[in-house]
Amino acid sequence: MAPSKSSLDRLPKALNEVWERNRNQFEGEIRSAETVAPEAVTVGVSLDGVLVPMKDGDRTRKREQATADGKETKGPAGYQEASCGTLAFYDAAGDLLSTIRMGRMPEPKKATLKQMLTDELQHVMEQRPDLQVVKLADGAKDNWRYLRSNALPKGIEVLDFYHAAQHLSAALHAAYGEGNPKAKSQFEKLRHILRHEEQGAAKVIRALIHLRAAHPRSKKLAKELKYFRNNRNRMRYANIAKRNLPIGSGIVEAACKTLSSRHKRSGMRWRTPGGQALFTLRSLVQSDRFDAGWRLLAGTYRQDVDLPDNVVALNARGPR
Repeated sequence: MAPSKSSLDRLPKALNEVWERNRNQFEGEIRSAETVAPEAVTVGVSLDGVLVPMKDGDRTRKREQATADGKETKGPAGYQEASCGTLAFYDAAGDLLSTIRMGRMPEPKKATLKQMLTDELQHVMEQRPDLQVVKLADGAKDNWRYLRSNALPKGIEVLDFYHAAQHLSAALHAAYGEGNPKAKSQFEKLRHILRHEEQGAAKVIRALIHLRAAHPRSKKLAKELKYFRNNRNRMRYANIAKRNLPIGSGIVEAACKTLSSRHKRSGMRWRTPGGQALFTLRSLVQSDRFDAGWRLLAGTYRQDVDLPDNVVALNARGPR
């Protein structure tokens, strides 16, 4: 028999309620039973956000109020930003060995996700203090405030190359115009320089400074130039790639996509308990932790039963 629709709705929420109540203990027990692969030489830590549709009847009113207050409204109405994080392990050749994935429903400053990442990385570094830590993210300031904080060990900071290329494209389109062949040719040239040449970021910045002088009224170009200046120390792509270290945050972006795919089906809207149930169970599956997590969950539904002294076992009389 297939489970009923009401069971499919009820059971994940019930399981998640138990998990959240015991989350710190459960996650600690799972971590304590794991060891880092001996061939791992690098651990990459990343976090990112993903929009999920929330079941909030006030979303239209809140959007109208934000507009009335002069605040910029971003994203589709009724969506809020959930968060995802990953710890990815690489061997000496730069090949991916395994990934720990985690996801959390929207909350201020991604507080729970950051603590989960901190705990995971601390456990890993206690086992393997020799691992090279690489911190990868897009340009979001809050992400980098966390990655640079004392909560994490020191490591190499890398701005995701794909995002850097997107900003380069935006700068060139601002200078030459959308669809201009000159913008496309310059993008290919500067993208190659950024990725493959030593001091590539500095060379791209000089090119953008030249364009800024030619287009002094372009606010978009000025904004993109500032972006490159602020992140230039995270754009040492040629040097980092030579060491077989990751230069992209595709691992965490893939986690955001796959962990939230169920949340975004047609007509779906979520409250935190139901949405978090999916994030938690999917994270366990995609991190190869489901069996361990399920044993911990199942244990909370078991209880020893002591029989009274006057109960006679059914087989006490023996065969008849």
